[in-house]
Amino acid sequence: MKKIRNRLAYLLILAIIIVAGLLSRSGLAVHLPWFLSTYAGDTLWSLALFLTICILLPGIRPVVAALLTIGISFLVEFSQIYQADWINTIRSTRVGALFLGVGFKWSDLTCYTMGSLMGMVGDILHQSPHSSPDNDNGQKPI
Repeated sequence: MKKIRNRLAYLLILAIIIVAGLLSRSGLAVHLPWFLSTYAGDTLWSLALFLTICILLPGIRPVVAALLTIGISFLVEFSQIYQADWINTIRSTRVGALFLGVGFKWSDLTCYTMGSLMGMVGDILHQSPHSSPDNDNGQKPI
């Protein structure tokens, strides 16, 4: 039996991921090791996109959501190669930079893939029969 996603729970997780992603780039709240401060933001951006897709399309299969996330993330990253004045004006704003990025980096593609895979694995584990409070015979697990 397919388990339906709890949109409210996913929305709460999304909010936490967004805050963590912003903090990872701010340098204000926490001084992170170089590796995390360099790659956490892009990984969490992709994870946030995965969660957004799952919220908007609650019946989507985790693998399809991950592939869609990777596709959108890669399109956004490759769009950064395009340097027209109109899009650079958008990218120069805080919101534009958060959604569209500012410069193409190959390493971002790895981060987006990892964030998508993290979302997929978490979603699969959440939907597994073992994560349900009731097992097949109606008894509560101990």
